[in-house]
Amino acid sequence: MSDPVDLTASSDPLWTLDCAQGSALITSEIEAPRFESDYDVRALGWDVLRAPWYDAGAPLALACSYADVAPGELLSDGDTFGDNVRDDLVAARLALSDAEQEDLRELGSLVGEALGAGVDAWKPGVSTDFDTAAVISSELETRGAKAVCLIVGGDERLRKLRHPLAVGDVLSESIMAVVVAKRAGLHVAATRLCVRHRDDEIVSLMETLAVVNDAVLEASLPGGSWGETMKALASGYEAVGQPNAWREHFQGGPIGFEQREFELAPTQYASPFWDLTRRANTAVAWNPSLRGGAKIEETYLVNVGLEWLTPTPSWPVLEGPHGSRRSALKVLA
Repeated sequence: MSDPVDLTASSDPLWTLDCAQGSALITSEIEAPRFESDYDVRALGWDVLRAPWYDAGAPLALACSYADVAPGELLSDGDTFGDNVRDDLVAARLALSDAEQEDLRELGSLVGEALGAGVDAWKPGVSTDFDTAAVISSELETRGAKAVCLIVGGDERLRKLRHPLAVGDVLSESIMAVVVAKRAGLHVAATRLCVRHRDDEIVSLMETLAVVNDAVLEASLPGGSWGETMKALASGYEAVGQPNAWREHFQGGPIGFEQREFELAPTQYASPFWDLTRRANTAVAWNPSLRGGAKIEETYLVNVGLEWLTPTPSWPVLEGPHGSRRSALKVLA
């Protein structure tokens, strides 16, 4: 419903509780009036339980009293109390409702536009990475979204670092902008790359990386397992002669209520998500990359095909498997 008051907090000041007695929001006496007035949560069927901000044990006590259970009988999404059923919750929420899909489409469109606005405003040899990051953040926040991950970098730092976070450098030859944006509890991720010259090494690296990207998208449709998807990803890297490149960076995965609902490596056979069946209406954002500055990242909604959610207006577009269009690397000259 809203952004956290403290982006660095390790836990959320709002709990949700669902049980036979009803559904309740548990929050502090400070935040409860805001949720009741801004979002009219009582009209939506939520009771509101208020905890003193100075009593760390109050939220759990309220939950147990409302549900009429002992702490050990609760099911939770963490290890602090009760049984941790987080993996079950993640698996259950991967298939998004119609309303959630529409929210994701709107957010995806915003992310694509914000990235385009930021990179298109880059003036080689003049603009800093801070300048680009500021444009992207402004575009997102103007429409109620927030960049929970924002990476802008270029030139030699892009070629050497997988996460060239903005440091105030003036960028002259190349720029990469990466965003994971959050709004209404949902996340969308995308990356844009722009270089000044057609003979830039990143151009050929991106052509090579497209093989890996197409391989993992081919294996993202409903019906198989996520483990099979990871095997396809590994096979893609093998096909381009870099079988161990997946070890050098996160590879992405299903996206929605987290930046990635889970991330797998091709060797994680014991993960509870390895044998989980891919379902329709799941969103994915894969993130293959190659050392030297190449990275492909878009968000798709998976059904009978792959619905591209993050287009950037006016940017060149490439066609992929199952309708998985994506923004191409942009070359200025």
